Amino acid sequence: MGYLFEIGVIFVLLILNGVFAMSELAVVSSRRPRLEAMAAKGSKGAATVLKLAANPGRFLSSVQIGITLVGILAGAYSGATLSEPLTQFLLAQGVPVSVANVLAIALVVGLITYFSLVVGELVPKQIALSNPEAVASLMARPMLRVAFIAAPVVFILERSSRFIIGTLGIKSTSESTVTEEEIKAVIAEGTNSGILEPEEKELMAGVMRFSDRSIRAVMIPRPDITGIDLDWDDRRIIEAIANSSHSRYPVFTGSIDMVQGVIQAKDLLDQRLKGEALDLRSRIRQVDMVPDTASALDVLDTLRRSPLQMVMVIDEYGSVEGMVTAADILTAIVGNLGGEDSEEASEIIERADGSWLIDADLGVDLVAEKIACQGLNDPDRDYETLAGFVLSVTKAIPSTGDVVDWRGWTFEIVDMDARRIDKVLVTAPRQSS
Repeated sequence: MGYLFEIGVIFVLLILNGVFAMSELAVVSSRRPRLEAMAAKGSKGAATVLKLAANPGRFLSSVQIGITLVGILAGAYSGATLSEPLTQFLLAQGVPVSVANVLAIALVVGLITYFSLVVGELVPKQIALSNPEAVASLMARPMLRVAFIAAPVVFILERSSRFIIGTLGIKSTSESTVTEEEIKAVIAEGTNSGILEPEEKELMAGVMRFSDRSIRAVMIPRPDITGIDLDWDDRRIIEAIANSSHSRYPVFTGSIDMVQGVIQAKDLLDQRLKGEALDLRSRIRQVDMVPDTASALDVLDTLRRSPLQMVMVIDEYGSVEGMVTAADILTAIVGNLGGEDSEEASEIIERADGSWLIDADLGVDLVAEKIACQGLNDPDRDYETLAGFVLSVTKAIPSTGDVVDWRGWTFEIVDMDARRIDKVLVTAPRQSS
């Protein structure tokens, strides 16, 4: 009973060690957006945590000083107060003198180590991880005082560590960066935990894919453009519009490369309703031209400024490569909407045997993500669609039934539309047993 005070002091030191460890992990694990939201609602603790997180090196150094001092005090105090009485107790039990002292020290060290791990590390850190923002907000003010008291020692330690790092030739950086892979991992974690709906995950993934695309991956290719020649007679113009579901048409003279502008079907309807002859030239609206080397994001900015929400894509020689509308941008992000510019939804169908039937005009980045074949999405590629990938491998126009083997993957040409690849059956490599 006479040693309860000493045991109590040691227990208090271990708890203090746990407080430092818990505070350290809570501040480091706290998510800044949540802290900012809490601070905006008036949480002074969250605001203090943000101050500590603004200079993590100084805060962590202060906490480490506290943990080190408490650990030294607990070890020294326990050794000085408990080892000698325990030795006497062992001697009274008949333990030889040569063994009693060593055994007493071993028992004291073992017990202190055990309780240091449980009370001073494991339990506090589990508490911190259970709700890091709340714990950090609770402990922020005491830790701020500790950081203030330890400031002189921290200053010396920081200068010493910088000197050693500089001597070793190691370059340190205070800027934290977040990679695209980390963002995708966070989105996947949020979906798995139920915070994000699967639809939200798909939307975010679509935005990230879109930001990396060139406009060639988004545009309506030249063969699919429905245009109107200014030299056509009224009957042919009306027939072209009747056989199409579009509301805007590029108009040209002789060839699509000689684009004069864009005509809206509504303008022609107004002329017919008034009993007037069709006069395309009076209703032509100017259309912006963008190079096929532009990124999708750059073209999106151009579309925002365009009253027609349409641009023509040209190559370095001035030839028309394709056309982009606001609907194409939206489709590239969220998938086919079945709107006016869509005839048949591009899709990826997973079959019962594990293979995929894929529309060849789909972007190769989307295909690579859906079938988990990142090798398709080579940053240095010169193609944008699955059809372009197949052509880059074959170096020739394939025929229906042709099979392409690539890194264990099989690409079978299921359907051709003249010289254009329409459908591809993709089979993953077989897993070796």
